[in-house]
Amino acid sequence: MPVNQLSTKNYQLFSDYHTHPQGHRVQRYTQALLQPWADSARKLGLTDIAFTDHDRYHAGIDFDEIDRLRERNPDLRIRAGIELDNDPIYSAAGRNWIEKHWEKLDFVLGSVHFLDRADQMFDSVPDGAAQFEGRNVDAIYIDYFRRVREIAASGLVDCFAHLDLIKIHGHRPAAETASLVNETLDFVRVRNLAIELSTAGWRKPVNELYPGDQIIGLAIGKGIPFTTASDAHSHAQLGDNFPRLAQTMANFGIHQVCIFEKHNRAQLQL
Repeated sequence: MPVNQLSTKNYQLFSDYHTHPQGHRVQRYTQALLQPWADSARKLGLTDIAFTDHDRYHAGIDFDEIDRLRERNPDLRIRAGIELDNDPIYSAAGRNWIEKHWEKLDFVLGSVHFLDRADQMFDSVPDGAAQFEGRNVDAIYIDYFRRVREIAASGLVDCFAHLDLIKIHGHRPAAETASLVNETLDFVRVRNLAIELSTAGWRKPVNELYPGDQIIGLAIGKGIPFTTASDAHSHAQLGDNFPRLAQTMANFGIHQVCIFEKHNRAQLQL
């Protein structure tokens, strides 16, 4: 659990490693699409951002345009990334694309957005909540974390996104989940992955940081490093709620944040 409120005077968050310039559709990377993200980063004092559109929209990603953006914004570190999830329809092609372009990518997020329905992400708001109706929530949690471990075992991710996304609609398991979370975090640690601290949960029905306090505490105990993330689907959401995230990190005594370049991880002091 976090300690009491501490000063965030020395907690200037500088990186956002979960962003979606395309939103939820294919939009070809252009300077017109990407430059507003660089402008927003600069305005917020962010110096390191990763573009991580969903793998199902990989057709819109243009590495040459990312290079042009870097040339136009030499004061920023702009990472080429992607978010690989467990989409039963599209992610096989996404994995093939990641393997093909691995050396051009700096950063790959792993995530789980699908349970039993191939046509709908369970975290859709509000429609995805129907997937939980009349079902055993404990069993859903067990199934979800099994899927998390499968993505973590793929060998294609550097970091796991919104690790406890399953709580998005406010459903909580009746059983104690510490052993389930512990097993998953051990899996993440053995594979030398990071996990993100995502402010997106504060914008969702659950109104809670991803991951929650229990998981953060366990991850700290296991030496798992963190990235900072907003899961922005518009440049206006970049760095969303980062002052609040900085306070949470200060309370936990988290003093370092991960950055990635060509999948090589470094931890920088806040």
